[in-house]
Amino acid sequence: MMIMKFKETDTEDMVSLFYETVHSVNLNDYSQTEVDAWAPKEEKELTISSWKVSLGQNITFVAKANDTLVGFSDMTHDGYLNRLYVHKDYQGQGIAMALVDKLESEAKKLNLLNISTDASITAKPFFEHRGYTIVCSQTVERKSVKLTNFKMIKN
Repeated sequence: MMIMKFKETDTEDMVSLFYETVHSVNLNDYSQTEVDAWAPKEEKELTISSWKVSLGQNITFVAKANDTLVGFSDMTHDGYLNRLYVHKDYQGQGIAMALVDKLESEAKKLNLLNISTDASITAKPFFEHRGYTIVCSQTVERKSVKLTNFKMIKN
């Protein structure tokens, strides 16, 4: 597996990975209604278009194994870890760890004092293991559906 900088041509594969992961892995902690609101398949083209912009502005890395996109993560320049997703068939192989290592290394280069994220129920144990602490539980609304996540921070 290799971690490399994001290229705009990766966006479509990243969005597909996001949809597949949310609709399989996150289904363990969220209902079908919740994952449908979180990652509505009918909005895939709109997501590709908006992500090209945000991923290009953020510090973004992709993980590839044999030219297959197996994970990705991005962080704003002020230390907000925005997205972290690993392909449903590559869970538990250290990909998320490698991606976050890379982002945390970039945060140190930027002299950021902390990194924050909004972690899903699914991702919360991973971030806790990495030394992130829960600031608060949150309820966010997507398409009139309430989802629980956690504001977390690492100094």
